Amino acid sequence: MSALPQSFTPTDDLPDLAELAAVSARFESAPATAVIEWAWERFGPDVALASSFQDCVMLDLTMQVAPEMEVIFLDTQYHFAETLWYVEHIRERYDVNLNIVHPAIQPDDRWKVDIETCCAARKVGPMERALAGKSAWLTGLRRSETAQRANAPIVSFDLGRGMIKVNPIATWTEDDVRNYELDRDLPKHPLHERGYGSIGCWPCTLPVAEGADPRSGRWAGTGKLECGLHL
Repeated sequence: MSALPQSFTPTDDLPDLAELAAVSARFESAPATAVIEWAWERFGPDVALASSFQDCVMLDLTMQVAPEMEVIFLDTQYHFAETLWYVEHIRERYDVNLNIVHPAIQPDDRWKVDIETCCAARKVGPMERALAGKSAWLTGLRRSETAQRANAPIVSFDLGRGMIKVNPIATWTEDDVRNYELDRDLPKHPLHERGYGSIGCWPCTLPVAEGADPRSGRWAGTGKLECGLHL
């Protein structure tokens, strides 16, 4: 374990951002499991993995080195039936410490008229509740996904939430993800085979043409690029 960055210690105040950047830089060529292991050793039960269950790559990596880590899944009330099936299918494969978080509102039609407040109520707000009291969170965010994510560090301070954010597979490409799935024989979300490159809520997600940007089917035609979790 001596090769892992060990110097960063969280405090109640703003952390040393230069020190944090150095920790992140050391992980640029490290295996994703090393990043996850570092986070678990540093934060223990005060770190959680947020998963949308579009795939189970991050979950599989986490289960190898930190099987007790809490995994947060936001049940927005508008997931595809296939996504809910996939969650249960993955639970049969892994002994997941899963926290399914629901919105504080009932199903409604606000997605038809105001997708910003819909995402805020069904994703951002529930995630805030799920991460309350935590010191850090892990995501499956990757630089290759969008221009807005191109410079995402592996480890950083999430100023909006006042906690450490860890992106263990930030350097991975789409090919890296697919090759890992093949190598590990991971179950795939059934909608990927039907042309869905990126999977969110059913009212705001469309399949995409072969070779198109996988995320171009999310909020198509609205100009919206992110749900708000990573801003």
